[in-house]
Amino acid sequence: MSEAATPYIIGINWGSTNFRAFRIGHDGQVTGAIEQPRGIAGLERAQMQALLEDVVAQWPQATRIYASGMVGSNIGWSDAGYVECPATLDALAGQLHPVQIGAHAVAIVPGLACRRPDGAPDIMRGEETELLGLVAAGAVPDTGVVALPGTHSKWVQLEGGTVVAFMTAMSGEIFDRLTAAGLLASVVDGPAHDGAAFIDGLHAAHDGGIGLGTLLFGARAKVIRGDLPRRDGAAYLRGLLIGAELSDVRRQWPKALHAVPLVGAAPVCALYARALIELGGGSRSIASQDASTRGFLALHQAAGALA
Repeated sequence: MSEAATPYIIGINWGSTNFRAFRIGHDGQVTGAIEQPRGIAGLERAQMQALLEDVVAQWPQATRIYASGMVGSNIGWSDAGYVECPATLDALAGQLHPVQIGAHAVAIVPGLACRRPDGAPDIMRGEETELLGLVAAGAVPDTGVVALPGTHSKWVQLEGGTVVAFMTAMSGEIFDRLTAAGLLASVVDGPAHDGAAFIDGLHAAHDGGIGLGTLLFGARAKVIRGDLPRRDGAAYLRGLLIGAELSDVRRQWPKALHAVPLVGAAPVCALYARALIELGGGSRSIASQDASTRGFLALHQAAGALA
């Protein structure tokens, strides 16, 4: 069977800032990828439709099109709602949100909603596809805590392949905003790294008992007073934010940091991996593209079984 005749689906991870589309064979092989910085937040509806039509023009024989992420939010194409936790792959597949984008039928993946162990609500949109795809493929343990570091990092509790609860930390977005503009941008010179300044920040936020707001301003004071070189400013800030995040994770799940699968981009996963080792834990990293494509295929298979 030729490549052109091999059955495939299109899976689209369409977030606030980025658009990633994958051509995924029914055998799981990824035979094409398109990535553009054209997230939902910057597009009008006509532009969303045009972008999808461009993708379908390149891959015109897809058996089905799936989309996850902010495309299914109240600022996206259509609100796909949330599946309440505890949630399984079959529950997600059973609540796919069918829409028409131009001439094309698209199944939008709903998000997940939960109550954290502390009783507060939380939501996710996009990460559920990556997570449950990895579970279906046996790439992560079906019981334990999985982390998806990124702009809005997710820590997810699984029990028997079911998503029980999760916690979101805005550490990535806070870092990006603090280092792009405002007072702390003036004390940063260069990217974050996992050296001594990162470790100092990590322990200051994780162990020290001082609030993050105070510690963040303290980073400026450290640079101004000569205690911290500007070249280490980004690393120290990253350490503070990740340290505070891991402290929160331990409050929710005291044993969560022992062996954590990290799903995401390599540079940010490397920082989390270093932090976990420093705090007595451990991890292994999984590329997010692999997780996303596995998720779309698993949803396609589950939806077919439920039909």
